[in-house]
Amino acid sequence: MTRQRGVTIWLTGLSGAGKSTIARALEAKLREQGYALEVLDGDIVRTNLTKGLGFSREDRDENIRRIGFVSHLLTRNGVIVLVSAISPYREVRDEVRERIDDFVEVYVDAPLAVCESRDVKGLYKKARAGEIKQFTGIDDPYEAPLNPEVHCRTDQETLEESVAKVLSKLAALGYIDLPAAVA
Repeated sequence: MTRQRGVTIWLTGLSGAGKSTIARALEAKLREQGYALEVLDGDIVRTNLTKGLGFSREDRDENIRRIGFVSHLLTRNGVIVLVSAISPYREVRDEVRERIDDFVEVYVDAPLAVCESRDVKGLYKKARAGEIKQFTGIDDPYEAPLNPEVHCRTDQETLEESVAKVLSKLAALGYIDLPAAVA
């Protein structure tokens, strides 16, 4: 394999839409092909890199900026970065996109009712009961991307189809070799 190009693949969407699931499947496919990569999952980052930040708009924006900074460092050093984070506000996602030259936005889209039905942590239930405030999709907005490079509809396509869409786009943009894009 020749020297790989770094890229940040930013998976954004509501809690329960399938961001982490797609990221894990992408990780497995790309590692099979020998690519160097890192996964930055929003939940894991919050317990390590951004511990202490709350869920106000300012704290959420700072969380995304920090993830973006780490992604930028890795990307410029030739690493493929898979970011799985709700990142609800378009403005800060666009700010991160500006910082990272090689950036592919993946909108992981599922209707709120589907996301609630997949809620293994019970967060939507707690938000609906008023136990969690400022929960994205309930009492805090999610601003969908206007022009993502990839749009995955996880309520209408299989995991394999979503992964194949992302890999195909990465191959089309020259980040991975075409054989790696074969799902």
